[in-house]
Amino acid sequence: MKAVWNDTVIAESDDTVLVEGNHYFPESSLKREYVVSSNHRSACYWKGQAHYYSLLIKGELNPDSVWYYPEPLEAAAEIKGRVAFWKGVTVA
Repeated sequence: MKAVWNDTVIAESDDTVLVEGNHYFPESSLKREYVVSSNHRSACYWKGQAHYYSLLIKGELNPDSVWYYPEPLEAAAEIKGRVAFWKGVTVA
């Protein structure tokens, strides 16, 4: 699987976990040179609190387009240490 935004591969792995239609990639597969910090947070009743990263590629910012659960609830333990994408990031 590859995650692509702005014609750039931002993560690639054969080891993804599919949850609610989203592929969660190992965090180690995320190309950190394209990632910037975000203070955005959201909550999921069964996964816990999501944290976000933004992408900065070729001078374009895609805010809060990467999310992860640093301490997922027990029901979502399989996504610990993994990241997922949205906001125009293509995963295929």
